[in-house]
This record gives sequence, structure tokens and C-alpha cells, in this order.
Amino acid sequence: MGASALGLVSHMPSGPGVIPDELIAEIARSVPPPVATFLLTSLREADAIVQQHAVCQTSTLQLVDSVAISEIQKLRRQLPSVKLVQVIHVMGDESFEEAKAMAEFVDALLLDSGNPTLEVKELGGTGRVHDWEVSRKICQQIDCSVFLAGGIRASNVREAIQAVQPFGLDLCSSVRSEGNLSEERLGEFMRAVRSVA
Repeated sequence: MGASALGLVSHMPSGPGVIPDELIAEIARSVPPPVATFLLTSLREADAIVQQHAVCQTSTLQLVDSVAISEIQKLRRQLPSVKLVQVIHVMGDESFEEAKAMAEFVDALLLDSGNPTLEVKELGGTGRVHDWEVSRKICQQIDCSVFLAGGIRASNVREAIQAVQPFGLDLCSSVRSEGNLSEERLGEFMRAVRSVA
């Protein structure tokens, strides 16, 4: 339907869409270029992420939990051709500083509405909108490609694009029905995106 990337969700503490690493690998092998494949991983240590990537073989790693800069540098050395996207869970103005600190070490940032401070971490798929003013500030003032996520749906995508002006959009819960990807909802969303363009 025109998506430029597919997000493949590995084990998470919460949220929808989780599939086994072996299925992620099967899907990643079947996706033709130039569509990117993103492995969404909640792992935080480089060695474990490298092992997971060896199975999944995606073009991009989406780090949904905070990963230390030293671990990101290690990932760079071990997987030099794999793109790295660090998720920043926008919970307030402090997220700007977090984004600024990470931007020079990754290929892109992804601004989402999770809450990694909870006992059961929320690392995506919440369906909640966060403060787009903080996201807009990050897009405007940090020299890094930025994806916007968090509660984006057909009914608010125009507002999201106009308010934040991100490089790209990431979505999950708004295009699901009864836990599965919905062709109807995805089609509606993509039509809404094209109407903005």
C-alpha cells in the first residue's frame, strides 16, 4: 500500500504485533528492495542485539528501549551496514535532551508515546498521542532524521504532519483490528497520508 518500511516486532514486555524471530527472518527475506525492514528489539546490550540480528537479518534495528551510547558504538562496529533507529519516549521536555544526546550516534530517532519507567515497560503500540510541541522542537533543532509515532491515525495524520513535520511516520495500533493488521484501516491511513502530500 505504499509503505517504505515494515516494522517487525520481536519480544516486548507489552504491546501488540509480537512475532517470533524466525518469522521476522522469513518476512525480511521476502521483502523486496527498496522497502526497508526494521527489527523492533527491546534488548539493550550490543552482543545480544547482534545475536538477534544474526537470526532476523533486517536492514534496520529499531531500539525501543534506552541503549547506552557505548553499546550503540559497539553495535556500529559489529554491524556497520545496518541502520540504527533509537526510540525516544516523549514524556516531557527532558526528552529533547535525550534526543540531542543520541542523535549523533544513530541514523534516525523515532519519537513515541511509551513509558519505560513502568513496572511493565510500555515500549510502543500504546495508541496514545504525546506532546507534539516537544516532537516539533526535536525535529527543528536536532540534525537527525526523525520518525513520529504514537497514536497517529487517519483522523489526525494531517495534523501530526503539519504540527511536527517529521521525516516519516511509524504506526501500529491504529491500523490493527482484533490484534491483527487491518487492510481496511491501513488503506484508509495511506489515503489520508497521500491527501496531505
